Amino acid sequence: MSIKPARTRIAPSPTGHMHLGTARTALYDYLLAKKTGGQFILRIEDTDVSRTVPGAEQEIIDGLRWLGLSYDEGPDVGGPYGPYRQTDRREIYHTHINTLVNGGHAYPCFCTPERLESVRQEQQKRKENPHYDGTCRMLAPDEAARRIATGEKYIVRFKMPREGITIAHDHLRGDIKTENSQLNDYVLLKTDGLPTYHLAAIVDDHEMGITHIVRGSEWLGTFPLHVNIVRAFGWEEPIWIHLSVFLKPSGKGKMSKRDAVDAIKDGHSIFVKDLQELGFTPEGVLNWSALMGWGVAEDDVMTVDQMLERFTIDSLTPSPAAINFQKLDHFNATHIRLFTTDDLAARIKPYFTREGLNVNDAVLLKIIPLIRERLVTLDDCLAFGSFFFKDDVTPAPEDLVAKGLDAKQSAQIAQRAYQILAGQPTISHESCEPPLRAYVEESGLNANQVFGILRVATTGQKVSPPLFESMEIIGREKCLQRIQNAIEILEKM
Repeated sequence: MSIKPARTRIAPSPTGHMHLGTARTALYDYLLAKKTGGQFILRIEDTDVSRTVPGAEQEIIDGLRWLGLSYDEGPDVGGPYGPYRQTDRREIYHTHINTLVNGGHAYPCFCTPERLESVRQEQQKRKENPHYDGTCRMLAPDEAARRIATGEKYIVRFKMPREGITIAHDHLRGDIKTENSQLNDYVLLKTDGLPTYHLAAIVDDHEMGITHIVRGSEWLGTFPLHVNIVRAFGWEEPIWIHLSVFLKPSGKGKMSKRDAVDAIKDGHSIFVKDLQELGFTPEGVLNWSALMGWGVAEDDVMTVDQMLERFTIDSLTPSPAAINFQKLDHFNATHIRLFTTDDLAARIKPYFTREGLNVNDAVLLKIIPLIRERLVTLDDCLAFGSFFFKDDVTPAPEDLVAKGLDAKQSAQIAQRAYQILAGQPTISHESCEPPLRAYVEESGLNANQVFGILRVATTGQKVSPPLFESMEIIGREKCLQRIQNAIEILEKM
């Protein structure tokens, strides 16, 4: 049996930084659409104007592009079902609001914020869950029309059923049953004429032909409302998929702003822009986030193409997923090792140039095999490779003193190493290691002492890629110059 092409959408609000949850939802949407030969759509849900953050929409677009999740329709690429920004779709919502009101499924509400607050306080005193008391629900249509005509401010509420139960089917959780007596008459249209999420999202999903609504579990609370809105219009229901919730690394509770601040201190984040700036790769981020909510092995390393081969919505799981940043490091480092030399070189070059280093592309390609296995994030290249592109290095004097020796003894070792290397026509692993190891044997020193001094002298740091391979790339003249500089530093101590 052929699979019907799916039309999926990612519909974030531009009210802050693009979150990991948005990235994961977008990935599942993308995989489902591409797997079935359908379309993946970006829609910007910006009706909450007071909370809109300048630049947030562009950050969403940039984030999806960085992740490689290209959408077929959207505010910047257009498409047959536009506009794809909700503030540009006001007339569409008003048409549908009128349909609901005229059909008896919604009603104007003239209650002031002050009255609603008073009602809420009284309900709390009675230890009731706050809800609208239905005052305007009983207004005659003619009376409501008269008050609107006089210019009285109003909102529009959905008239939820008061008796029986609402059964809403979630693809991951099965049937969810809710007593209608527990449901509220939610606001669909605000006084500014803009819709709330509850109306706009449902109308847009229908108008844009969305077949699968993949979204966070935080919408389960209003799931009965959304189902009732669809049914009030008489529309075919989409397939609803409410994803697993992200928990903080401890597994206790959802991630909070404080948790996010603590994460960034350790070089991690739950925001896509931060992850990019911290040196994580889109491949690593997608692999990591995909497995938090997908019932496959937690250590499966997959590219997006490999995910496409295996993905089905039936394999998604509603079980909460604790964010594990060590897993992120693992997947990121693994994908870095899978990149070709040319690809990895292109990805890390900007980190060097941003530090003001003049990068020789031929040298860059040579150092990739030396540093690849040491990289967890792309910006780790600075710690392991900056010295290759510097004219000189300035080692800390104390780092030049070998363990168990003093500055004078360390200077003598550096001088002897200089003599040995200066006697070689070239510096390479083959030409330099044998005579230096012979020196270690005859001197009674250990290799860590001799090679440690050489490492700090030539690279400026105590930890580096393999010493002799690094020295070969640095070059004979520059190595000798750096060793001579180290000798001078030691002699002054």
